[in-house]
Amino acid sequence: MQLSQVKTLYVDTFNAGNDSASLRDSVIRHLSRSHRFQLVSSASNADAIVKGASQIWIRGYVSANARNPGNDRQAVYGGYLSLQLTDANGQPLWSWLATPDRHAWSGIADDLAGRAVEKLLEAENSPSTASSTPAAVNALAHTDITGAGATFPAPLYQKWFEDFEQIHKGVHVRYSPVGSQIGVDNLLAGKIDFAGSDTAPEVFNPSAPGSHLLRIASVLGAVVPVYHLNGSVQDLHFTPEALAGIYLGRIRRWDDPEIRRSNKGAALPAAEIHVIHRSDGSGTTWVWSDYLSKVSPEWSSKLGRGATLQWPTGTGAQGSEGIAEAVQKTPNSIGYVELAYAIQHQLSFAAVRNRSGAYVHADLDSLAEAAAASRTTGNTAADITDPSGKNAYPIAAYTWLLLPEKTEDPARKAALKELLRWILTTGQRECSALGYDPLPKSIVDSQLQRLSSLP
Repeated sequence: MQLSQVKTLYVDTFNAGNDSASLRDSVIRHLSRSHRFQLVSSASNADAIVKGASQIWIRGYVSANARNPGNDRQAVYGGYLSLQLTDANGQPLWSWLATPDRHAWSGIADDLAGRAVEKLLEAENSPSTASSTPAAVNALAHTDITGAGATFPAPLYQKWFEDFEQIHKGVHVRYSPVGSQIGVDNLLAGKIDFAGSDTAPEVFNPSAPGSHLLRIASVLGAVVPVYHLNGSVQDLHFTPEALAGIYLGRIRRWDDPEIRRSNKGAALPAAEIHVIHRSDGSGTTWVWSDYLSKVSPEWSSKLGRGATLQWPTGTGAQGSEGIAEAVQKTPNSIGYVELAYAIQHQLSFAAVRNRSGAYVHADLDSLAEAAAASRTTGNTAADITDPSGKNAYPIAAYTWLLLPEKTEDPARKAALKELLRWILTTGQRECSALGYDPLPKSIVDSQLQRLSSLP
């Protein structure tokens, strides 16, 4: 079933979240006002089911009374609403992750619901960017598939693999988010069947280890600078120069002029910046350093790009989860993680100045513009950091699934091909619920063509 064929909807109980009931009610109100779908009271009577997960939290307070800041405090909220539309058989049709309007300080539940429903109506009235070709449900032999690697897409991969197993009961997919470098090393050593990686070393060194592996793009994500400033509720803006200077160890305090210049009026503390970086071989570090190499000549000459770096400052943490937890626990700290980790850990993340001079927060719209602004065809290890789009988020990246040139076991080879085909078709409709952006259709088509050419 296609989204355009849906006539009746059932809105299921939302999972988790302290405001899940009010968010569900608000979604129902917005859907009712649209008059596009008939809302029914039972899933058995619906063409499609709306599933949701949400969380709302208080980021801090601002005073409405400048003369007496202790009174009339107003809460500033953070949060998200993740919606997914499935057909009666549980197959995904559409998904979205709504984050708050940066200017909305109240009514966050209605704001999130309205933004999500608006995107659903837009999707219903426009052609899908993902491939409309459903993944075939082929009979597969009982087999185990083992993968390891990138932490960047791990939240999405875990969901994908669980859903794939529901379709193919005899196939079990295990994935360990150990970092891109370890994943590639294990694949080259024959210890696993596939690897996840965000790195693209062959762009700069065609003889790099792993450059001969088959590389299939899986999804698009954002690396965001996350920070922990006690008492601060203003969304920070970072220039490329500030990010490079902080991680080079040249900018050491939060009230440095370079940071204050792009954050006028912000209550920046006169405190040392606690810099946190990855300690393991990381594709997220690759993306971060690739971006900084493009925007900072000083960074390019001193550190360059890589999955591992000789950091001049800061404390190392293992994996994206490790960085998120370290920033969460460390006042006055800064780190970098994929957007999904920032949201899951309720971390503040900054807007970054892009090539057009706009300060842009990472979200699904700014990710999509980054993809549209890039000229990649998907036939190489796409490199889309620092795109030219006016509202494009500048630290965006594709992530990849890597396969060996040959897989001798016929059952495992068939299962791997089916898994990748499902990811490139049906799986793309699940990405947005977790804050990842589906691949552009041109890239999906090129990856499917590459997959079909495998022996």
